[in-house]
Amino acid sequence: MGRRGGPRPGAAGLPILGPALAALLCVTGCDRPADPPHPTPVPAPTRATASPPSDADLCTRLVAHWARAALDSGTYGDYQSMGLSNGQYDILRDVVTAARAVRRRQGLPAAHDLIDRQAGQACTERYRHGARTGGPWT
Repeated sequence: MGRRGGPRPGAAGLPILGPALAALLCVTGCDRPADPPHPTPVPAPTRATASPPSDADLCTRLVAHWARAALDSGTYGDYQSMGLSNGQYDILRDVVTAARAVRRRQGLPAAHDLIDRQAGQACTERYRHGARTGGPWT
């Protein structure tokens, strides 16, 4: 009815809803407790056993990646933007020149094989005695 003391529209069902909600909570909350959860064993923390890549391995991966990119696009970027040293860039140029010749004669899969092989050999030779000491860009 409004302001004169009667129930407000829509409020007529509230007296029934209150006891029904209380009964529902009692029924669902009064059940026996569920079985305790089975604890999931937590594995012991493991230490990383992998060591960082050697300088030769890192060089090989970088040179092979950029050699494939240069072979596909036909252009090079700046050696510093590629994350290469000047010496690694020299290896890259030699590898790409050889890979282009192989691609023309034997196809792309043979060129990719040559890239992996030649980059690996050149980088292994470059870092045979450990890291270069002439600064980061040599």
